[in-house]
Amino acid sequence: MEENWNLDIDSYQKRFCTCDGATLADKDLPPTQYVIRKLLPQGLALLSGSPKVGKSWLTLDWCVKIAKGEKIWDFPTVKGTTLYLSLEDTESRLQERLLTVTEDAPSNVHFATSCMTIGDGLEEHPETVLIAIDIFLKVRANNEVSYSVDYSQMEVLKKLAHELKITILLVHHVRKEKADDPFDMISGTNGLAGCADTEFVLLKSKRSSGNATLHCTGRDIEDREIELHFDKETCTWDYISDSVENPEMVLPKELQKLVEMMKEISFFSGSNADFLEKFNRYAGTDIKANALKRKMNHWRLDLEELGVTYESKKKQQHPQHPYSVRTTRQRFVKRDDKYGVYDI
Repeated sequence: MEENWNLDIDSYQKRFCTCDGATLADKDLPPTQYVIRKLLPQGLALLSGSPKVGKSWLTLDWCVKIAKGEKIWDFPTVKGTTLYLSLEDTESRLQERLLTVTEDAPSNVHFATSCMTIGDGLEEHPETVLIAIDIFLKVRANNEVSYSVDYSQMEVLKKLAHELKITILLVHHVRKEKADDPFDMISGTNGLAGCADTEFVLLKSKRSSGNATLHCTGRDIEDREIELHFDKETCTWDYISDSVENPEMVLPKELQKLVEMMKEISFFSGSNADFLEKFNRYAGTDIKANALKRKMNHWRLDLEELGVTYESKKKQQHPQHPYSVRTTRQRFVKRDDKYGVYDI
C-alpha cells in the first residue's frame, strides 16, 4: 500500500510517498542495467586520475567498444550509441586518437569538443546509452568548493541519467596528496563521491610506469582492483588481472609481500626490529615499523581472510610510568592452515 504524507518542517509543507515492505517486496521491478556488465551500470559514474595518466584513452576506448558491442577486457558490453564530449581536445587531436584506437570507427559513436554547462542545455542531448564528459570541470556551472555545491552539480546529471536510463561517465582529477584509500584522493569534497553511483580511480605507482590499477567501487558493482598495462602502439589499456579473481591484489604491495613471506616461513619469533629487518630484506622495501603496523591494522580483516592473523598485546615496561608501554616480542605461527602473529 502506498500513502502520501505531509510533514510540517520549518513551516514548509513537505509531501512524500511511502511504500510498505510487503508491497515493495511484491513489486515487479526491472533489474539494474549495465553498459559494461558487472562494471559500469546505468546512472552517474566518476572516473578520476592524475593528469596525463591515461583517463582519456580509457574513456575513448570504452565509447568505441560499447558502440561496437565488443567486450571490454573480460566484461561483455551492451551495444548502443555513445557520445564522447572531449572538451580539452581539438578535432584534429581527437581524430588522431580515434584512428589510433580503432581502424573501423562505428557510426554510432559521436563526438563533440565543446558543449554548454550544466543547467544550460547539456541535458537536452538526444538519448544514448553512454555519455562521457571529459572533463567534468568544463560543464560545471559553479566551481565553488563546498559539499553542497559539488553534490548539487552532480545531482543534475544523476537525475538525467536515471530519467533517461543511460550512463553518464564524468572524467575528473585526483589530488596530489597520497592516501591509503584511493577514493580519498578524488579532487573536491565528498559531495562528488557521495552523489556518484559508481566510482573509478586510475592510479600508477610511478609516472613513468606502463602499468596502472583501476580501483572500482559503487552501489551496484563489486569492489575490485583491475591491474592494467598501457599498450603504447594502440594506446589502449590491456587487462592483466582482477582482484575479484585474485583477492591478494586488494592489499597494498607491502602486505602482499607479507602474505607471501608468511606462507613461506610459517612462523617468526623475535623482536619487532628483527621482524622488520627480515621483512624489508624479503620484500625489497625500506618501510618503517610504524608505517607497516598502520597498514596491517588498516587491512587486518583482509589479511585474516587470506589466512594471516595477529594479536598485538602490550605490557608496561616501567611500572613507575604506567603510561609508558611497549609492544612485546611477536611470533608468527601457522594454525589450522592460518598464519598468525602472536606476542610472546
